[in-house]
Amino acid sequence: MLRHIIHYSFHFLVPFLLAKLFWRKEWRKAALIMVATMIIDLDHLLADPIFDPNRCSIGFHPLHTVWAGIFYCGLLLVPSWKWRAVSVGCLWHLCTDFIDCLLGGSWS
Repeated sequence: MLRHIIHYSFHFLVPFLLAKLFWRKEWRKAALIMVATMIIDLDHLLADPIFDPNRCSIGFHPLHTVWAGIFYCGLLLVPSWKWRAVSVGCLWHLCTDFIDCLLGGSWS
């Protein structure tokens, strides 16, 4: 239960803290953009089964790979706070999922 609370609060609450930290003027918009990066979880629809509580998303789903992470890092170079918010949101999403893998014992 604690694992799920941590996982989902990291996905939905921490982006607001990050937005306050990095984009003080536009923090509300930045937070919503970062929460919207949850859309990368659509790649779970490509898996069979779609949801497996014992599967680590990192490295398994296409938008949760090292290559995707490199792309998300590249977005930090775009001179727009909105694209940087997308980048931070996606990278935070990967960090959150990695933490979930560690907590669930599925990272090997």
